[in-house]
Amino acid sequence: MIEAFVPIWALTLLGFLAGHLRLLGEGADRALGGFVFHLAMPAALFTVLARTRLSFSGPALVAFAGSTVVTMALGFVLSRQFFGRKPGEATVGAMASSYVNSANLGIPVAIQVLGDAAFLTGVLLFQVLVITPLVLTLLDRDADRGLRPARLATLPLRNPVILGLAAGTLCSALGWYPPPAIAGPLSLLGNAAVPAALVALGLSLTVRGPGAVGERTEVLWLSILKLLVQPLLAYLFGLLAQLRPADLLALVVCAALPTAQNAYIFAREYGQADSVARGTVIVSTALSMLTLASIGWLLG
Repeated sequence: MIEAFVPIWALTLLGFLAGHLRLLGEGADRALGGFVFHLAMPAALFTVLARTRLSFSGPALVAFAGSTVVTMALGFVLSRQFFGRKPGEATVGAMASSYVNSANLGIPVAIQVLGDAAFLTGVLLFQVLVITPLVLTLLDRDADRGLRPARLATLPLRNPVILGLAAGTLCSALGWYPPPAIAGPLSLLGNAAVPAALVALGLSLTVRGPGAVGERTEVLWLSILKLLVQPLLAYLFGLLAQLRPADLLALVVCAALPTAQNAYIFAREYGQADSVARGTVIVSTALSMLTLASIGWLLG
């Protein structure tokens, strides 16, 4: 299983070294994060969704969705009530506590532990079609300091991430994939999303800014929600749904994946608790190998 973590650690370390040595100049983490958010990530989401058949695995996916929503609520309350975060910052805390790394880490882990990544398709669709628009809507609302129906209605046109996933979903639903002249450049651009996001994450570790009081404690609690509470909730929901042992294992393993780097990219783009998101990504990724191995041993 450790092989699945090596690329994440290597690219994050590469970004850290580049930042430490000032190879990319000042503000490189913001510039690279902007590239991921505005260009690479929308292209990646479009490419993946346009090629994915829209299908869901029923009770197991409902159980995963339930564990995600409950954990998000707990993360929001934790950041808002116990650490005095503003709504936008608490939204980042909610995402950091529940948004799993279903792509670059989830796929190799699922293949290693489960033998295939079929369940991850539903997880990916749920996150990009439900959770991502919800998080971005809340962040957009907070940035605008008011809920304007017209502004929210035009959010897909102004937010490149939502635009990319909406276009990909539409192509999938219609059974149409763009010709090579269009799909080729988009696929090439999308391939840069994960490595660029990890390098940006590493670059951010060299940026020293004012930290909130108790920030390390907040990161620790958000990581506990991600690695322990969310998998436990998924397990309980799975038992209630009377899932087969194989489906229950897939559900809990996916719920126990660490926080996706998207949480940091979104937080950095909106200027909301980006150091908390960064810390949670790092801590949860570092510790998840232990929790995932334990789950595989207990339920496998």
